[in-house]
Amino acid sequence: MDRKLKIGVIGAGGIAAHAHMPGYAKMDNVEIVAICDIKLEKAKKLAEEYNVAQVYEDYMDVINLPGLDAIDICTPNYLHSIIAVAALERGLHVFCEKPDAVSVAEAEKMKAAAEKSGKVLMVMRNNRYMPISSFLKDYIEDGRMGEIYAARCGWQRRRGIPGKGGWFTTKEQSGGGPLIDLGVHMIDLTMWLMGNPKPVAVTGCTYNKFADTDVSDSVNSTFGEKNSEGIFDVEDLAMGFIRFENGACLQIEFSWASNVEKEQRFFELRGTKAGASWTSATQKLGIYEEEYGKTVDYLPNIDNTKGVQIHEANLRHFADVVLNGAEPMFVPQQGVNMVKILEAIYKSAETGREVLL
Repeated sequence: MDRKLKIGVIGAGGIAAHAHMPGYAKMDNVEIVAICDIKLEKAKKLAEEYNVAQVYEDYMDVINLPGLDAIDICTPNYLHSIIAVAALERGLHVFCEKPDAVSVAEAEKMKAAAEKSGKVLMVMRNNRYMPISSFLKDYIEDGRMGEIYAARCGWQRRRGIPGKGGWFTTKEQSGGGPLIDLGVHMIDLTMWLMGNPKPVAVTGCTYNKFADTDVSDSVNSTFGEKNSEGIFDVEDLAMGFIRFENGACLQIEFSWASNVEKEQRFFELRGTKAGASWTSATQKLGIYEEEYGKTVDYLPNIDNTKGVQIHEANLRHFADVVLNGAEPMFVPQQGVNMVKILEAIYKSAETGREVLL
C-alpha cells in the first residue's frame, strides 16, 4: 500500500468544514489523524463527521504527535505564522490558509523556518486551479499573449461583510479587511498569470463606510462568527495600483460592501499580442487578438464549474509535492511578496503617498 500523508488540522471553523475536510475526504493518499480548535466542541463535531479519532484544544498537542507528517492551518490570520513556525521547527510540512501572514516580518519568519527545516511550506492559492486559469496559463506560456504589460483585478461585494464584530473585522487578529481577505486570491492569480513579476511600488486607498449596517445580500456575510459587541476597525473597500520591476502594472479593487451592480470576481490582462478577461458573473473567459487584419474576440469552450473543486486541487498538489517530490506551484517567496504588497497598500492609504518596496 502506498504511504499516506498523516496530517493534523488546526482550526475547525468554516474553511476547514466546507473546503479542507471535504477535499481530504476524497484523497486516498492522506489520513487526517487529529483536529484541533480552541472551541473543543467544534473540533469534536468535525472529527465525528469525518471519523477522526483524536481531538485537541491546544495546537501544540497536535504538533507534538508522534508519526505526524504535516499540519494544515485553518485558524484566524494572526495565528498563521505562529503555528507554521512552530510546526516547521518540529520538522513538519505545513499547508496554511491564506493570507500567508499579517505582516511582512511574520511571512519572512515562515519562509526562514521552512528553509532551515527543509520542509514544504505552502499557502492556499486555490484560484490557480480553476479550469480557465490552467488554460490561460498555457496560452500565455506558449507566447500567444506576448508581453503582458498591464492588468486589472478585483472582487466586489455589495453587502457581504463576514463575521462582523468577530476576528474578521478586528485588525489585530485579521490584519485588515477585504484587501487581505479577498485581495490575496485575485492579486495572486493575476500576478501568477503575468509570470510572478517582482513588485517595486504601490499606491492605495482604503475606506470604512459600512460598519454601521447589518444589511446583507451575499452568502459571504454568513462566514465567520458575528459579535454585536465586537470591533470593526478594518476597511470595507480597498483600491490600489502596483508597479513591477519589468515595467508592468496592476490595478486592484476589493470590497466587502459597496454600492455596485453585482458581486463578482474579475481579472483583465493586456498583452502586446492578445488580451484576456474573466468574471465570475459569467464564468466565461474572453481572449482578444488581431487576425487577418481584424480585431477578433474568442470565447474558449471551457466549463469553469466542472472538474475537481479548486481547494481540493490545491490540497492534492501539496500532497503530491510532499509525497512524490512534485515541483511546487507556490514557493514561500511568493507569499512574502504578497504580504509586502498588502502591507504597503495599507501604509500608502494611511500616508497618502506611494510606497516603494
